Amino acid sequence: MKRHQLRELIEQGEGVSVEFKRRFTSLEKIAKELCAFANTHGGYLIFGVDDDGSIVGVESEKEQIELVRQAAEFCIAPPLHVEVEVVEIEWKDVVVVHVRASSTRPHRVVEHPDSPRGTVYVRTRAESVQASREMVRLMREQRPDSRPLQLYIGDRERRLFAYLEQHGKITVAEFARLVNISRRRALQLLIRLVRAELLVLHTDAPTNYFTLVDDGPTGRSEAPVR
Repeated sequence: MKRHQLRELIEQGEGVSVEFKRRFTSLEKIAKELCAFANTHGGYLIFGVDDDGSIVGVESEKEQIELVRQAAEFCIAPPLHVEVEVVEIEWKDVVVVHVRASSTRPHRVVEHPDSPRGTVYVRTRAESVQASREMVRLMREQRPDSRPLQLYIGDRERRLFAYLEQHGKITVAEFARLVNISRRRALQLLIRLVRAELLVLHTDAPTNYFTLVDDGPTGRSEAPVR
């Protein structure tokens, strides 16, 4: 990364794709940030920059780089490959970690590499937060090795679209009540509609909700979407 590119990122401030760290904190906390970027749109974790954008630099860039690599390899499952470089700016060393959006998400933060359990994080605005059940399900469904999508627009879907035309949004619980099915089945159907690009999943509220895409599903036939 060129010096002017780093300066532009710093001036942009923290957000969905940028996080500043004055110094290294702990493997678990750094793994949380790396995991969230990989599960969302990718981004940059920058060490040696304060929250307000002040450049303070790092004391030992080699130590910082090694700790980042440990967090990516041993505290995240599946492990992450990250790109790390040192950029000198204002006579200070800044460590820039580039995390690409992952095709093998969801990644989770774990206590040890072989742990079957862990916590999935995503980026929301300028924060790394625990992913909702809906978001984790969608990430699994969107993996390249997931089963091909087959979807028929039937009575349940039509009732859903009619509800959304009137009310604008719906939660999993509301959809389950609307068509009298279990919440698990309701979530499955809603996620399939998101994959088919008929619905949008929103995670910016305490309870996730779904809305129609801009062009809407009106007039769609019952032909399967693959």
